[in-house]
Amino acid sequence: MTATLNLATAPGHQTLAAAGKKILRPGGRKATEQLFTWANFQPGETVLELAASFGESAISLAKRFDVRVVGIEKNPESVAKARENIKNAGLEDRITIIEGDIFHLDKITEKFDYVLAEAILTMQSPAGKAKVLQAIHNHLQQSGKFLSHELLVKGNKSAVYQTLSQAIRVNSQPLTVEEWQSVCATAGLTVQQQQTGAMGLLNLGQMIRDEGIFGTLKICWKILTNAPLRQRVWQMRRSFQKHQRDLGYIVFMSTVKM
Repeated sequence: MTATLNLATAPGHQTLAAAGKKILRPGGRKATEQLFTWANFQPGETVLELAASFGESAISLAKRFDVRVVGIEKNPESVAKARENIKNAGLEDRITIIEGDIFHLDKITEKFDYVLAEAILTMQSPAGKAKVLQAIHNHLQQSGKFLSHELLVKGNKSAVYQTLSQAIRVNSQPLTVEEWQSVCATAGLTVQQQQTGAMGLLNLGQMIRDEGIFGTLKICWKILTNAPLRQRVWQMRRSFQKHQRDLGYIVFMSTVKM
């Protein structure tokens, strides 16, 4: 990836993936596990995963909880890799990856017990957030649950937005707790559970917990030995540190309004 990716202009998540980072969520693996605890998946239930990437989380869900997963992913190369990974895992009967856009979920007619979206909504405009959340509502069973893991802003919103845009090359627009609740409510979703915490995406301790010691060492070596990659990652890390009091993560579980 580093050979073809323009590291000067690439979005932050692609840059970190080029460094070998697999967990790209602001609250890390621990926050995602909290979502799964709330979900209480049961065998045979169905999950729609937005931006399924290489299919790794879909494979984990199917293996751990015996659920059926449909993932939607826009990047054709990621779709091909995800299907290869799923085939190698022997899970083609339980996981389907669809090449498509999260703004065109109408192509999927099925309704699901769960919709999972991690680090997806933050990167959308207000109109984009509203459109995706409405589509999520429309794809949930009446008793379904929406599981979300996103970036949280706690203060200095305009300065945070500007810094993030410069650092991660994406018009990232995290919301406050109350705003996340409000945009969900507008789409007909009620937040039932929520948890917030520090944003630790490039925190060394969280990296070790998420990637393991060996994985973290490999990531650090790639960053240290690749000057353009090092420059971008350092820029992101400085931005996160600059706004460490203003940024965090939020995980929440929403249900369809009755």
